[in-house]
Amino acid sequence: MSEATTIPVTKEIRERLKKYGMKGETYNDILKRLMDEVDYEAFMERQYKKLEEKDKFVSLDEL
Repeated sequence: MSEATTIPVTKEIRERLKKYGMKGETYNDILKRLMDEVDYEAFMERQYKKLEEKDKFVSLDEL
């Protein structure tokens, strides 16, 4: 792991973050996993939007 830093959060947020963790996970592990999931979901949303936009057009072969 690279150099660690301190991120101030309220006790409420820290307790919420703990609930997302699995046995043996560090806060760094939890945050990385959550961010990876968000990145994947955002990627998939962009792909679905591209498909929706593609469906708005008719190819010349269909005319």
